Amino acid sequence: MSAGKLKTHAAEDVEPGDAVRPGHPVEVSRYTVGARINHWITALSLILLALSGLALFTPSLFFLTGLFGGGQWTRAIHPWIGVVLFFSFAGLFLRFWRANLPAREDGTWLARISDVLRGREERLPEIGKYNAGQKFVFWGMSALIVILIASGVVMWDQYFYPYTSIEQKRVAILVHSIAAVAIICVWIIHVYAAIWVKGTIGAMTRGKVTGGWAWRHHRKWLRELVGTRPGKRPPTPAE
Repeated sequence: MSAGKLKTHAAEDVEPGDAVRPGHPVEVSRYTVGARINHWITALSLILLALSGLALFTPSLFFLTGLFGGGQWTRAIHPWIGVVLFFSFAGLFLRFWRANLPAREDGTWLARISDVLRGREERLPEIGKYNAGQKFVFWGMSALIVILIASGVVMWDQYFYPYTSIEQKRVAILVHSIAAVAIICVWIIHVYAAIWVKGTIGAMTRGKVTGGWAWRHHRKWLRELVGTRPGKRPPTPAE
């Protein structure tokens, strides 16, 4: 497979930095260094928020405050980590929102979810840079983080106490708790899928995948990178 980038970014799946590089095996650049750093800051923030939030949520998990220097420090640090998460994910959103827009093949992918779970990818449509499951995680995270930051501000009495009523704070606590549980569940799905599909974690640590991995899991995206059409296979990439 010859090296090269798609010359135009009219294809929504192709992002700056995506490229095919020759070698043995052929490698496909999937994430830039900046995108990877952005991702891991977001991931670390989410983990710290989950731990500190659960510590404040129920007395049975209060022992987790020891990770942050005690109850008072946990209460003080938790909202600031939320601010870091919000702005860090905003960076990811600006990078990846276009590639996560709904596509025609997403409906077929979802209709054949049993084949997805059984690893029968030859029965699936050609997928762009992200499949319907990955798009669900992206948009789910986007919505939930907005809900968490908005409800968190209402609860952040140190700075915003005079601007909200007690009733509003009570509603915010309920909404914040539900959204927190939901985003933890979405995060678990994301991590499980990354482990389940071999090579996915390597893409976010090294920034690249093999040509064979791209051909198997995200064939439409690979075609866009090398400029081939459906029905015409690029030179066979080595695994």
